[in-house]
Amino acid sequence: MACPLAQQNGLGARIVTSAVFFAVGTGLILHVRRALLGELRQLRKVAGAAQNVLLRPLPPRIDGLSIAAAQLSADRGASVGGDLYEVIATEHGVRIVMGDVRGHGLGAIATVAAVLGSFREAVHDEPELGSVLKRLERALARHLRERARAEHPSTGLDPDSPVAEEFVTVLLLEIRRDGDVYALNCGHPSPYLLSTGRVEPLTGAEPLPPLGPFPLPAELTATHCGQLLPGETLFLHTDGVEDARDTQGRFFPLPVALAEAARAQPVSPQSVLRAVLTQVLRHSGGRPTDDVAVLVLRNDRTRVPMQHGHSVTHRVT
Repeated sequence: MACPLAQQNGLGARIVTSAVFFAVGTGLILHVRRALLGELRQLRKVAGAAQNVLLRPLPPRIDGLSIAAAQLSADRGASVGGDLYEVIATEHGVRIVMGDVRGHGLGAIATVAAVLGSFREAVHDEPELGSVLKRLERALARHLRERARAEHPSTGLDPDSPVAEEFVTVLLLEIRRDGDVYALNCGHPSPYLLSTGRVEPLTGAEPLPPLGPFPLPAELTATHCGQLLPGETLFLHTDGVEDARDTQGRFFPLPVALAEAARAQPVSPQSVLRAVLTQVLRHSGGRPTDDVAVLVLRNDRTRVPMQHGHSVTHRVT
């Protein structure tokens, strides 16, 4: 309105006026776009830092076990979803959790935080694996109650609320210094044992219901599932791996993929992880519809014979 050219009626003046307004408008749009992109990059950095604290990267070796782990979120832009894992060395042995929260993506992160936080504390405090699982159950119940109050402050827990239906499948493992493996499984896929020429499920743990919908038994005793001998590998995963489908609706053939990975030499947790995830992405067209988490552990300890027919386990450093 204040532009002198805009008050003139000539064609040339109108063209110049339009060009000026177009240039100014384009500049403003570009400025706003740059500002928004800068804020988006900053938000992603903050989210990435928070996600790394929640599902922190595992070290390549813990107490003689070589480790590789990775997760793929079904939500674009999220590096952490509804799957969880952790490996911690304790005086009772190396303790491992692998879990899967109902649903996927960013909405499940708070539940993942509640379960992982409880596990990281309980594994050092509780001598029995069953007591660790009880602590996870109580932490999840407390978290769901707090969420229910926040979502329904006046009426309490609504039976139709998604919080009321939420559950977590959990696999707890304890690998002792002699390689003995003990497990408690709450509705989670069984891990696979990879040894020379063999790929087979590590079974034996009595199935329990997922955490959330039903209370656990009063007495929980971990089941002995065999041994993880030097050179053998455990493959833990969430159901997003085997549930991945191709364009024809066929499920991902995990045992076949593991057999191929085990035949490649040398076999390492990193090579198994890379081979399986590459095939999962190829099978699903590059984007799984559910969160995928994989954890691979290999026993790199060696047994040295001693007198009187006994042996001792030495860890390779």
